[in-house]
Order: sequence, then structure tokens, then C-alpha cells
Amino acid sequence: MNVHGLDKMLNPKRIAIAGVTINPNSVGGKVLSNLVGGAFSGAVYPVNPVSEAIMGVPCYPDLASVPRTPDLVIICTAADKVPGIIGECGELGVEGVIVMSAGFGESGPEGVELSISFCEQKKKHPDMRVLGPNCLGIIVPGMNLNASFASGIPAKGSVAFISQSGALCTSVLDWARDEKIGFSYFVSIGNALDVGFADLIDYFGEDEKTKSIILYIESISDARKFMTAARAFARTKPIIVYKAGRFPQSAAVAASHTGAMASEDAVYDAAFSRAGMARVLNIGEIFDCVELIGRNRLPQGPRLGIVTNAGGPGVMAVDTLIEQSGKLAVLSEDSMASLHNCLPPFWSGGNPVDVLGDANAKRYETTAGIVLDDSGVDALLVILTPQAMTRPDKVARKIGKLTENTRKPVLAAWLGGESVREGMNILVEYGVATYNNPEQAVRAFMTLVNYADNLEDLYETPRDIMVEFSKNQASMRADFLSMISAEKSMMSELEAKALLNLYGISVTRLEIASSVDEAAAIVDRVGYPVVLKVHSLDITHKTEVGGVVLNIECKNALKEAWKSITESVLLHAPDAEISGISVQRMIPPNDGVELILGARKDPVFGTVIMVGKGGVATEIWEDTALGFPPLNEHLAARMLQSLKIFPLLSGFRGRDTVNIDMLMDVMMRFSYLVCDNPEIEEIDINPLLCTSRKIVALDARASITPGIVLKRPYDHLALRPYPSDYVTRRVLEDETEILLRPIKPEDEPMWMEMLGSCSKESIYSRFGFFYNWSNHDAAVRYCYIDYDREIAIVAETLKGEKRSIHAIGRLVADPDLESVEYAILVDDQWQNRGLGGIVTEYCEKIAKEWGVKRIVAQTTVDNQRMLHLFETRGYRMEHKTSERAVNVCKELV
Repeated sequence: MNVHGLDKMLNPKRIAIAGVTINPNSVGGKVLSNLVGGAFSGAVYPVNPVSEAIMGVPCYPDLASVPRTPDLVIICTAADKVPGIIGECGELGVEGVIVMSAGFGESGPEGVELSISFCEQKKKHPDMRVLGPNCLGIIVPGMNLNASFASGIPAKGSVAFISQSGALCTSVLDWARDEKIGFSYFVSIGNALDVGFADLIDYFGEDEKTKSIILYIESISDARKFMTAARAFARTKPIIVYKAGRFPQSAAVAASHTGAMASEDAVYDAAFSRAGMARVLNIGEIFDCVELIGRNRLPQGPRLGIVTNAGGPGVMAVDTLIEQSGKLAVLSEDSMASLHNCLPPFWSGGNPVDVLGDANAKRYETTAGIVLDDSGVDALLVILTPQAMTRPDKVARKIGKLTENTRKPVLAAWLGGESVREGMNILVEYGVATYNNPEQAVRAFMTLVNYADNLEDLYETPRDIMVEFSKNQASMRADFLSMISAEKSMMSELEAKALLNLYGISVTRLEIASSVDEAAAIVDRVGYPVVLKVHSLDITHKTEVGGVVLNIECKNALKEAWKSITESVLLHAPDAEISGISVQRMIPPNDGVELILGARKDPVFGTVIMVGKGGVATEIWEDTALGFPPLNEHLAARMLQSLKIFPLLSGFRGRDTVNIDMLMDVMMRFSYLVCDNPEIEEIDINPLLCTSRKIVALDARASITPGIVLKRPYDHLALRPYPSDYVTRRVLEDETEILLRPIKPEDEPMWMEMLGSCSKESIYSRFGFFYNWSNHDAAVRYCYIDYDREIAIVAETLKGEKRSIHAIGRLVADPDLESVEYAILVDDQWQNRGLGGIVTEYCEKIAKEWGVKRIVAQTTVDNQRMLHLFETRGYRMEHKTSERAVNVCKELV
């Protein structure tokens, strides 16, 4: 396993230390002491030009004098010496380097120059990977390897810890030792000038010893790389993340409501959610969540049942639950009847279920079983306080046995000290997540709920809502470019609405008047009532300068409004260049709900979309949701459902229901707009009027940066959109027309239909076993993919109005894009018609465009069709004598 070339760094056999001194308290001295005293079984080479030996270990004057090329070099010298040593490592063929030295980008202009030199030396040696600078190092307990200046080696475990903060690492290590938490890897990345979060997430994703990852993040550089790696890992293993710096004291002046409201932390939160991670807001909760998430029991919702032997702790749990937006489960009539039968008359009579202070283990067991079996309960919290009649150890054993027969999460809060210690140990042995107080348990539960929701976003299959445009993508792109020029950074309301209209988003029509008489002539055509708005690229918020007058119903009111706007704008924005005053038909706001729909380009994650309560006071309401383009129906729905005003959209107290399908269509069209046009820095539709009959943009504005050149397609996005450039058509020999295109999540029904038509033999040949494909969990693994490193090409036909899939070719690249694994399945009825060959040739073409060096596949000795397909296309065969499998490979470059 050498993902991203990290194996020599994280699994070294020979380590050299450059900058080690005879001072045992120096960084180099601590590192040498840890390596020598930690039972590391590999070779250690201290490098010191003036000392013969340090700590009894022979020294070498320079790296070139080391008897064998080190797998890993640890640099502990002064910062100005580091670039030269990195260059020397590269010349010697060293593949792994850790730079612990500080004094780089974090220390001012001189440090920035050193960072540039650092990176220049690294670029000369692409096969060498460098961790740091300004980092603590790495610890691998399974190898007894402490290549850091932290004291001691933690226990072996299955958690990989990655942190940007070295100081935090030492605290976490002390904490973990007290809590008996073990690690598979412990890595401090420091300034991360080379190796970063994404590289390590990919590496640990391939590591069998690592079952989960904890991230301590201060900032992220390559968002696309990070999101791709995190989403791939989160599909099979949990990631728990803590983000430092949630509340910056200042923000850059924004040109739109969206820019002002989409804060840095809100964007990070949306990114973690979209990547399927569990976020904790308190560093102390990290290990609580690791323990709970590691049980692999996810709740179906936020409804918590609580069983307690004391009223106070139950109330504390409820307070925390409501504060965290959870729900107190409402017990069914059957459950209530059962509880009345088994509990004393003075029990609490509801949830939380107070079993009273004299409850014994049997009462706890019966009560917990009833609550756990209730269909309205998603998880159970059992609280125990030491009482004279209560045996914490016996209760723990009863609760532990209950968990063996349920998929619902069970949490325990055993309050007290030595008297409950044995009970807590018993719960841990049964795999029950156990906490010292109810608030701690409830917060962990709500993190689990949010994590389950985030995973659902990775796997949910949206409805197949087709978004059709009047023009193709290239034509719309050309029209947009014709609207902008290098001389201006803003689009007027007229231009912004033209852009929205281009993408099929309804807008109110406006005309620009340069005098009150022109305005009156326009009104004669459109009719009263109308709205007047100042038209100026220099004025961002028109209402703040008195530049808007609504509901004008007659000519006298029109004249008064014109005078009011011109005088007010002159007073409040005397330097603004006024292009005129716009006139448009008034749409009464009480006809629907006003939203804001906007987007801005975040400096880290690229373009992010925001939806929320709109209108003049949108920033006061602070009711918004963020998401990353491209949006589909499910993601748009999740954003809307998270809003506090969602009940208003759903017909609250007799109001007309907003056309949610139409609103989601507008959101998806808007996401296409910002995906296609990277020049857009910020864009607002505010207000977006939403009714049961229509969704219409009443006002719009955009800021732009003309002339942007992207290094790669969609580089302004954190997620790769659907690769429509891979959609093409082919014709079979029998003249059947086939559409070849990448698979989409919406294809799940057709995917299942195709596999249902395949024989067991075909299924076995494709998957290597009799794959149980007929469930949603199986389907999403193959239909919901990250297009940055995986693609599946489907062969689709259209008969009448019925679309069907008859073949699927899948390419899965390794994280380094060195090789790509290929597999294909062809519907039995469509075999021997040349379809497999067409799909394979097209997938090879895509792999070459990716720059992949080789394509590999596996089949069996009795699958003659596949063997023939590969042989005729120049694949090299490797027969396994002890197995039926045949590996095939083809070099692409």
C-alpha cells in the first residue's frame, strides 16, 4: 500500500535525523530518545557533523554518509537550512521527509520566502513526500514508532488522528492515555506545504487497521482534493472533525447579502455535511463520538427515549436535547400501557421514564426494553444515579444484554464516582457508549443524528427531475460572456435578470427610464401598480439609499416616487453613477413567500449556494442554508427543509402551499448557472417570490471577475459536476442507436431493472460472487459516485418513452491516477451484439483522457466472452494457477 507515495514515511524501516544535538531537551534530542527508547525495530541514523555518537548511537557527518538510503529523514535544523536539506534528500532518493522546524509561513515575510524555497526544492523531486514544516511528527503504535517530540507511545487502536496543531496533539495524547483510547496512526501535519489532509485520508482509507479518522482542522487548501478524499472514506468508515476558528472577528466587505451571510464557518459546516462527516463543536466531545459512531448503529431520526432513576438528570438530558434540536420521543399507547403495568403508581407517566430511586436491575431491564421496542423511539439513553436500592453493576449487565438484540443506539450515563465504576466497565464490555453525565451523552447522540443525516446525503437517490434548457450549454455560456466585459465588475439588475432568464428562471420584466415622462410612458404599456428602483452599478442595497418605491398606483404617485428616489439617492450616495430608474410591474408580496437565493465564491471551497428568508431584512432573520453546486432534487430539498420558515412554504395555518417542485427546479437551474460561469463572484436573487403557481425573481444582482482561466474544468467548485462532456451516441451493427453517458443517482431504478434481467451467471462473472443487488444500499454504491476519480458509463436505449440500461462499464482510479480498474456488465439479451466492445473502447478513451498509465481488470477462466473481448484489444493476460481468476492489464501511455 503506497497511496500517494506515503508508505516510506508512515511505514519506515530506516530513519535518519538531521539536526540532532547532544542536548537531550532539544527537538532532535527528544526525537532520537523516542526512537531509541520506544522499541522501534528499524535502523536509526543520527546526523551530526561534530559528534561521534549521541545517546550511544553512532552519528554520521551528513546524509550522504549514512550507510543505506533512509526511508524517512526527520529534519530538526534551523528553518534556513531546511530547503537545502530537502534538496539533498531528493538527490539521495529519500522518499519520506518530516520537517519539524518552525519559522516558515507562520512567522512573517522571511518565513514566507523560506516556504517558497521549500516548495521549489520539493517540486524538483516529485517522488519524495514531505510532512510539515512546523509539525510534531508521527506516531505509529503498531510499529512502536514515535517519530515525534511528544512523550510516550499511546496504545494500539483503530483510530487515525490527523491534526494541524502540534500543541493540541500532545494534549490529546495525554487525554487518550487516561481514557485508554488507542490509535492506528497519529499525525501532525503542521503547515502542510506538501502532505495534507486529503493525502492522509486516502492512505488511511486503504489501511485495514484504521476504522475511523479524527481531524483537527484550522484551514484547508485544496478543497476539491479534500472533499473527494473525505467522501470516498466516509462511504465505508466514519470521519469525526473539529474545526478551530469558528467565529472570526471580522469579515471582508461583501457586495451582496449572500456574501455577508455565508460565513467561513457556515461554509465549512456545509462542506463537512456534504462529505458525510460528523462534526463536533467541543474538542472534549471528539472521543465520545468516536466511541459511539464506532458502534456502527445509526439512529433513524432524532427521537430519544430516556430511562432514569432520578428526575433531575432526566430534565438535564431533555434540556440538552431540545437545545441541540433533538426530539423527545412520544411513547405509543401500547408502550404507555405496558409501563403502567410494570412500574409503581408514582412513575413519571411519560418520557423521560422515571423508574424511581428504588428501581432494581429487573425494573430497569423491563422498562428499557419497552421504550427501546417503541417504533417512535430512535435511540435510548439510560441514566443511573447511585441509590441505596440500585446495583449499578447488575443494571449495567441487564442493559448490556438488551443491546444484543437491537439495531438502535443505546447510550448510558452512569453518574457518580467509584460506586459506578464497575458498572461503567461492564457497559463498555458490552459495547455500550458510556458517559459521565447526561448532557455529554445527549450531545454525542445529536452528533450521531447529524452524522446519519450527512451519510444519507451521500447515499440518497433523488427523483429523476429533468432540467431542460432552451439552449445548449455552450450557447448559454457564449451569451453570458457577451454580457460581460473586462471594464466592469458588476452586472446590473437588467443584465442579471437576462442571465437568469437564459437559464429558464422566471423574472419580472423591467425597463429603464431616464425621465419621469419616460417612466409614465412605460407604465401606460404595463399598467399599474408598478415599482420604481434606482438603476446603478455603484449601489448594492437600493433600499438603504431610498432607491425603491413600491406599489405605485397612479400618475401623481409615480411623479412623487421619482422625485423621492432622485433626491434620496443624491443625498445618501452622491458619488454613485445613475443609469436611470427601472420600472416594473408590482407583484403583491402577500401572494407568497419571499426567499433569497444566492451564491458566492468562497476562497477555500469555491462557489457555494445559499437559500433562506428573503426581503429587505434577510440578514436580520439569519435563516439560511448553504449547499455546494451542483444541486439535485434531494440536496435542494434538504436545504429547504432545514430552514426555520419551511413550514411557511408547506402551507402553515391555512396559507397556500408553495410549489416546492418548481422551487427545487429553480434552485437546480441556478446551480447550473454558477457551475457554468466561473466569472461569477457573487450573485443574489432577492427577493425570490414563491407561490403555489410560480417562482419569480423580483430583483437580482451579480458581481463578476472577467477573464478567469481555470487550471482544470470546474476548478471553481469543490465537487465535480456531472460530466456531460462524456455523453455521446453510438450505433450497433444492427443499427440500434445507443446513448453512452455517465451514470447518475437518478438511474437507480433502471440499474435495478437491468440487474434483474441478468442471469446469475452474468452477475457472478461481474462481481465475483452472487451479489445481492436488489436493495437501495447496494444500488447507491454503484449509482452515486464521485466523478473526480470514478465513473460508470451506461449504454441506454429509448423505446417510445421508456428508457432502459443494457450495459455498464465502470472505471475506478487509484488516488494517484496511476492505474484504473475496469469492470463491465452487459444485459444477457444484449450480449453478442458488439455492445461490450463499444462500451470498453469508450471507457479506455476516458481513461486515457484522465492521464491514467494503465487499465486493469479481472475475469474468470470460463468467461470466454470477456477473455475474447480483452484479447482482441491488446490486454496482457495473467492466469492464476491456483484460482479461476484471470488478471488482465493494458498500458495506456
